[in-house]
Amino acid sequence: MPSIRPSSDLRNKYNEISEFCHKYYEPVYITKNGRGDLAVMSIETFERLVGKFELYKLLDEGMEAIKNKKVVAAGDVFAQIERELEE
Repeated sequence: MPSIRPSSDLRNKYNEISEFCHKYYEPVYITKNGRGDLAVMSIETFERLVGKFELYKLLDEGMEAIKNKKVVAAGDVFAQIERELEE
């Protein structure tokens, strides 16, 4: 269940919001004049979210490479590395 708080809680109940974010690894949604305005989350949650986006981007690039037949078999890559190490 998302936590929705008024913007005044950022000033008046900062520690409570911080504890919630660290305990549940979820954002707290902040409203301003009754409308959604911000999402506040712990650094750990933010880094995990950014990490997922980076992973999805790499997976998408890999799928695009497969689609465009721009891939090399792993065995060929390892063989090339071994040849270069022998030189």
